[in-house]
Amino acid sequence: MTLSNKGVGLGSIEFVGEFFLRQWRDSWQPMACEAQELDKYVPYEQKYALSGHKRAVSSVKFSPDGKFLGSSSADKTVRIWSAFDGAFKKELEGHSGGISDFAWSSDSRYICSASDDKTLRIWDAQTGVCVKILKGHTNYVFCVNFNPQSNLIASGSFDETVKLWDVKTGKCLKTLPAHSDPVTAVHFNRDGSLIVSSSYDGLCRIWDTATGHCLKTLIDDENPPVSFVKFSPNGKFILAGTLDNTLRLWNHYTGKFLKTYTGHVNEKYSIFSTFSVTNGKYIVSGSEDCYIYLWDLQSRNIIQKLEGHTDTVISVSCHPIENKIASGALENDKTVRIWVQE
Repeated sequence: MTLSNKGVGLGSIEFVGEFFLRQWRDSWQPMACEAQELDKYVPYEQKYALSGHKRAVSSVKFSPDGKFLGSSSADKTVRIWSAFDGAFKKELEGHSGGISDFAWSSDSRYICSASDDKTLRIWDAQTGVCVKILKGHTNYVFCVNFNPQSNLIASGSFDETVKLWDVKTGKCLKTLPAHSDPVTAVHFNRDGSLIVSSSYDGLCRIWDTATGHCLKTLIDDENPPVSFVKFSPNGKFILAGTLDNTLRLWNHYTGKFLKTYTGHVNEKYSIFSTFSVTNGKYIVSGSEDCYIYLWDLQSRNIIQKLEGHTDTVISVSCHPIENKIASGALENDKTVRIWVQE
């Protein structure tokens, strides 16, 4: 696993679909005060601490069906746990280098892992058998995701490219000369028509999946290295983490950013962040101060800091249905933890 040192007024914006059902103005003020937010907030508490990885954890992700939790590590393995009680289920072993990221297929049947050995592997999550090895990157493969249909895989690498792969054949369909520095994240929107990529070059780029053309480049005035990016659940917005201790929420149609979230520490690592939408609307992120941070999405207030890890929290994942968060931490910790709202 490679761990390199690595507001505009837009009037009324309507959030629709599964993400938001209300209007949100950039000039919106908190409903009353932070105290009222905290009054109705049920805090997360640690439920399980899962040990087993021999090196730093690099990524944690709940399966889309909510039954399992996966974790990847610099120890060259992916481990599968029960999302219900944290019981260890299976280890996926075969890479010759550390694993920086992995992804579940939409039906939770397959896992694709991205490794420093320059390859990706597709695994049957039920049997633990490697069914395909994807070869073509010329440097560490750092990030990976399936499209929603799970017939395509996008990967990003230290070779500065994004590659699109056919899941059935394992062949590379397209190589996008995406960035001028290592690619830190790739993610499909909800219908799979767009890909967003981020890089230490300070850019987020939107790509047309079908043609491979770059449709838009998002850049901040200060141009900090972008360490992570993902689409919002409805696909209309992009959450980007940068190595200046900041998360930004962008409207990728206008190219303007709407909200910033600060208070955490992120100056060195590619730390995952995500949306929590099962009980209220929150932004969740790891941090280099060993905490997990939760912000109220609208007011931007820090609503909770989860304490327990003993090293940088590199990755977080929110359960698709339940009020549950998973986290994973680096070398001085090596644990995966599950947090719940009781």
